[in-house]
Amino acid sequence: MKFDLHTHHERCGHAQDTIRDYIEAAIAAGLHVIGISDHSPYFGSSEDRAQPAIAMAKSEFPRYIEEVLQLKEEYANKINVLLGVESDYFPEHVDIYKQEYAKYPFDYIIGSVHLSGGVSIFNRNRWKKLNAAEHVEHKEEYYRLIAESARSGMFQILGHIDAMKGFYPAFSDIPTPKVDETLKIIGESGVAIEINTSGKTKDVGGWYPSHEILARALHYGVEVTFGSDAHIPSRVADDWEEVQKTLKEIGFKQWVYFEKKQKQIVAL
Repeated sequence: MKFDLHTHHERCGHAQDTIRDYIEAAIAAGLHVIGISDHSPYFGSSEDRAQPAIAMAKSEFPRYIEEVLQLKEEYANKINVLLGVESDYFPEHVDIYKQEYAKYPFDYIIGSVHLSGGVSIFNRNRWKKLNAAEHVEHKEEYYRLIAESARSGMFQILGHIDAMKGFYPAFSDIPTPKVDETLKIIGESGVAIEINTSGKTKDVGGWYPSHEILARALHYGVEVTFGSDAHIPSRVADDWEEVQKTLKEIGFKQWVYFEKKQKQIVAL
């Protein structure tokens, strides 16, 4: 069973091509399941489209849902198309997001922390002029938000849980017990984490999360899934076989995907 639960398309403003293009790429890659999970609108903003280069407009969201469901029906005999969304996690707006998501028949929701301390996790300038203690503070705040998102009850999957290393590879070496504490919370919450292969498109040049974190995740009983985080169709299922092999080597026996928010277990 070959699947990819994390894909984007042109609506978000920073990905290319249509949903149909990603479905066709998934079929060409031999996938059985393709999840469409574009970036959620900024529901906590008063603007219809607060960040045009980051996320779709609030007014576009129903059309997104409608298109995925229509394509799910059209491609039913070729591939299982799942309705997902990659949702930002903003603690102050949890209720608003929950109300919006309750309107639609999502198969799963990916919860991702993209802002920590009010700054993008991908902003390499945040690390300049920080001393060692401040490095730890920034990392711990990021994992505090991830742990909080796991406990929120909003998500089936947590996205790219060490993506803060994307443009600052030294992030992984900042010492703190907060990573293990967060993995323990994730394991207790029953939320899965994704192996996200888009890290290879950033300075860090690898997957999210690191092999070390995956080994610790196994220790804490954390379930894992796969997401290419494709922003171009050619990246659908990128490194799928290598991820499968690596998970087996680490000691995982299974991974999961979600349909109608129910966990589907797949042997590795």
